[in-house]
Amino acid sequence: MCGIAGELRFDGQQADLSALARMMGQVARRGPDHAGSFSDGPLGLGHQRLSILDLSIHGHQPMVDREAGLVLAFNGTIYNHPELRHELRHRGYRFNSSGDTEVILRAWAEWGPECVKHFRGMFVFALWEMASRRLWLVRDRFGIKPLYYSKDGARIRFASSSQALLAAGGVDPSIDPVALHHQFTLHAVVPAPRTVLNGIRKLPPAHMLRIDIDGTEQLSRYWELTAHRPTDELSEDEWVEALRGKLVETTARHQAIADVPVGVLLSGGLDSSLLVGLLAAHGTLPRTFSIGFEDQPEEKGSEFEYSDLVVERFGTQHTKIHIPNDQVLTRLPEAVDAMSEPMVGQDAVAFYLLAEQVSQHVKVVQSGQGADEVFAGYFWYPKMAAAQGTDLERFAPYYFDRDDAEFQGMVTPPYRGEDHTGRLVSERLAALRGDTFIDRVLAFDVTTLIVDDPIKRVDNMTMAWGLEARVPFLDHELVELAMQIPPKLKIADGGKGILKKVARGMIPDGVIDRPKGYFPVPALKFVRGAFLDFMRDILNSQACRERGLYERAYVNKLLSEPDQHFTRLLGSKLWHLALLELWFQRNVDRRPG
Repeated sequence: MCGIAGELRFDGQQADLSALARMMGQVARRGPDHAGSFSDGPLGLGHQRLSILDLSIHGHQPMVDREAGLVLAFNGTIYNHPELRHELRHRGYRFNSSGDTEVILRAWAEWGPECVKHFRGMFVFALWEMASRRLWLVRDRFGIKPLYYSKDGARIRFASSSQALLAAGGVDPSIDPVALHHQFTLHAVVPAPRTVLNGIRKLPPAHMLRIDIDGTEQLSRYWELTAHRPTDELSEDEWVEALRGKLVETTARHQAIADVPVGVLLSGGLDSSLLVGLLAAHGTLPRTFSIGFEDQPEEKGSEFEYSDLVVERFGTQHTKIHIPNDQVLTRLPEAVDAMSEPMVGQDAVAFYLLAEQVSQHVKVVQSGQGADEVFAGYFWYPKMAAAQGTDLERFAPYYFDRDDAEFQGMVTPPYRGEDHTGRLVSERLAALRGDTFIDRVLAFDVTTLIVDDPIKRVDNMTMAWGLEARVPFLDHELVELAMQIPPKLKIADGGKGILKKVARGMIPDGVIDRPKGYFPVPALKFVRGAFLDFMRDILNSQACRERGLYERAYVNKLLSEPDQHFTRLLGSKLWHLALLELWFQRNVDRRPG
């Protein structure tokens, strides 16, 4: 797990190595163990390493294979690299390291761009072909690892964070009105290639971008998720057994592929608790970590009562972290600084503070993100299934944070326009291949919504502390199996029915049968006291007024009733406005001139 950055010039000039150095400075926290760079005329490539596999110098990057004429900067983990190494050795390749980076180089030498179809893992990489003077940018199937880029007629720059591109300079900081519509209606999900800034784009998941030395580009998709029943029908018990076997294999692989200890972020929910149970079934007992916050009258701030059940059952070495509200507010700007894009999820600051503590003990953790989307764990899926009408009419009332009409009244005239989010959702749901509406919704969630909500949040907040977060529920082989399972088995029992059947007997019943929970930070949902003052100051600031994004009547309405305006997903609308403005002030307004 690492940070990458680079530049390719199209105008015959040498790569700007000073800009590369500024970008590397912005991604240094992602990889604090080693910094390396490579230049080849118009190309400059940088890498900040977090040493997880092959801790020796043989794992340093950028990694150069002069015989094959390839240079690689890679961020991620290839979980099947031992099998690929074995196959490539039989094909005559030699290896100087024991990590996965060199496997990518040899695989590219053998199979070219098709090699990516062999990889099982999370990854982003930039690969330079010296002879053809061609650059390839590649992102994993579910976008677990990020890659941003900016370009003009003279060059393209790319990096693991948008802050790196802003630090390099020359980025158009104006607001993309289409992305803004997504930001406020789709729970801060801005699907690739857009970001909220016109000057920064991101590589879509499951895609590779080829860039020739003259600036010619070719974007191609290398994988697509489908949701169809298999030809041979399986009984419910057969599905449970198939799923259990795949889960045990996947979590064990995610635990074993590391040369450092791997822990588990234990929230007290079904998903993270099941990770511990699956690992225990495989004969592994991971170290576990939990976090909690102060209660509010309306909501508890921790789920320790459930995580404690798991710790007691398995006897894990456990660290429990409690964060007072004054620390949440004090540290909140730091978390915003770590956001490559504005994120409204309450648990962003939770993951940031948790990662700070966990990184003092381990370098790698497994996390339960993805299970709700893959196995229909959220409350809105049954409601969508029961609804009538078009795909959009069944989806929007249970997911959109705001209807289009509210958005148009929230923003000032320059940012008004058509219903961009309604069009996007309709088009993407129609394009997905699935047997039923819910099949297509889950596939849309897994390939689009989750990428720019919980997965991006976990990556940014953990990597801010040099902590690698692995998400075994998004192993592509596991997801492909899960998408074949009939939706009724997932929606059953209040959601994640089949996953609960897998878990029964593996983890305490009290965790399985508990009400659905979230990673709670109540102070960012029920806004009052110092948190209200904080948000009022942001939204009444000179910078916010001069930006001219929000209609003041809408802002004043939310400020006068701060704990009365919630989204359909139970988020604070006031926090949504304040967070975006704070992100601009800390990440964009302070950019180099």
